[in-house]
Amino acid sequence: MQIPAARDPVSALRETFGADILHVKEFRGETTIVVSVWRLPEALDFLRISAGLVYNMLSDVSAVDYYPDDYGAAFDGGARDFRPQRFAVSYHILSLLYNRRLRVKAFADGEDPRLPTATMVWPAADWLEREIADMMGIVFEGHPDQRRLLMPEDWFGHPHRRDYPLGKETVAFSFNEAEIRKHKPFARD
Repeated sequence: MQIPAARDPVSALRETFGADILHVKEFRGETTIVVSVWRLPEALDFLRISAGLVYNMLSDVSAVDYYPDDYGAAFDGGARDFRPQRFAVSYHILSLLYNRRLRVKAFADGEDPRLPTATMVWPAADWLEREIADMMGIVFEGHPDQRRLLMPEDWFGHPHRRDYPLGKETVAFSFNEAEIRKHKPFARD
């Protein structure tokens, strides 16, 4: 069996998807490709099945909230990341055949963040997308199971958002431990 020669994923995606490849960033040997939100599943599937690419393993899905930021401002050419919208979801994929990694990123609107699901491309995206939906509030359209994963069903809000109110607890040190323990609810005999 002959293994096809490795292809450059950036040029292959640009040839196939053209203007839907919004941005490419290379930093310390890692490549990040920003894809138009509604072409995301097609781009991921293209990377998975194309000869010379074969990104056949989804290693992680992560999300970031850029609030508060001037997302939507013009990109200045390298001084900061490309951030057209508030939320970004990154699919970290691996080509086991060619031993290469790639990050494919898509952005979602801050008012009603929605992305198409990648579970048709990689079933392993199921729980990873559910975690993001639960903790960040990003809806993955077409997802087969949209129940909350970590928080109770009646929980209000999404704890990993940057505008979510923080709870506070004073850290116990040797000088203030007695005062803190005085206010803690301990079980009584």
